[in-house]
Amino acid sequence: MRLTIARLGHLGDALAEAPGGAVYVARALPGEVVEGEVVAGRMGAPAIIAPSPDRVRPPCPHYRTCGGCDLQHASDAFVAGWKSEVVRGALSGQGLTAPIRAVHTSPAASRRRATLAGRRTKAGALVGFHARASGTLVEVPHCAVLRPELLAALPCLFEATILGASRKAEVAFTLCLSDAGVDVAATGGKEADAALLQALAQLAETHDLARLVWNGAPVAVRRPAQQSFGSARVVPPPGAFLQATRAGEAALLTGVREAVNGAARLADLFAGCGTFALPLASQAEVHAVEGDTAMVAALLAGARVASGLKRVSAEARDLFRRPLLPDELARFDSVVLDPPRAGAEAQVAMLAESAVRTVAYVSCNPVTFARDARVLLGAGFTLDWLDVVDQFRWSAHVELVARFSRSLPQR
Repeated sequence: MRLTIARLGHLGDALAEAPGGAVYVARALPGEVVEGEVVAGRMGAPAIIAPSPDRVRPPCPHYRTCGGCDLQHASDAFVAGWKSEVVRGALSGQGLTAPIRAVHTSPAASRRRATLAGRRTKAGALVGFHARASGTLVEVPHCAVLRPELLAALPCLFEATILGASRKAEVAFTLCLSDAGVDVAATGGKEADAALLQALAQLAETHDLARLVWNGAPVAVRRPAQQSFGSARVVPPPGAFLQATRAGEAALLTGVREAVNGAARLADLFAGCGTFALPLASQAEVHAVEGDTAMVAALLAGARVASGLKRVSAEARDLFRRPLLPDELARFDSVVLDPPRAGAEAQVAMLAESAVRTVAYVSCNPVTFARDARVLLGAGFTLDWLDVVDQFRWSAHVELVARFSRSLPQR
């Protein structure tokens, strides 16, 4: 079947119209003419008959088989424009518009955090990313997105898989590059007896890991797996969420700083380990709220030994079930929101009723961001500006930082 690509879907798949309905086409671009077999509404291996001028040679040798990237066949300019349109489309779905000021794209080979899978085989082991929508593992020794330090840890993961994986289940390895080296948290492996613990500890020594945790239990802590947040040094819990790249984190933090500039008292909600709270504490008093108690403890431990910070307080609280109420928000000049993909529906409803004048909203899901933005605008806020941050380079993932502000009558 020969088709012309009409557009990209929000997951990066190309869509073409056919007599039987829409057809999803793998790794094609708008305007391209493609040909191939269509099975269950999908063309999985298209021949590109007429390529788009935005088509480029994928920089990674694993691109055709690995499922980690979606858009390496598209130019950087095309991807940046498409991600902006994804945000505009989400806002339009709520009847909103916003001025998008910039798109900040992280460099290649800059991903400092990733989760890979390991599986034992008859010949040894496989370690890598899954092929798209598949259980097949693809080894990625020349991955174009991971930091070189993480790629250098692949032999360690291979050996750990042979040592500690069962033949029936995969091991998930969450890798993070800390200030002290590679930090590895493995889950799904065999229960560790004394012999396995000793072998894993030796593996951490041989490969110079900063920390190795196996099924939640520390095996080797050779150096504190610290992350730098402003002047603070924080040791996150094993496998804890962090921004995927330093460049992406810096772009988000720059936007947040600008949004809350001049505030004397801030609330950082969904604060994690202090990505924003601790750098912002150099200019304002900060109260951080996070649902994970271990992350709150890490944030406070980092704040206690940091220099040049104003007062930092924190609490563990489920903001989905117990959002800060308007009277609790009354003591803050500005609020920073960085919720997970589900957004911050309950907390935004309380912000709408509060006297807060400025909100810096960091989002990893344009759809839930747009939903929450509609509530804030309905409460008198203006969406002043928005920056797109692309730290998951070549993927369909979109992040953003935005500023909301409003004027309220004097109380």
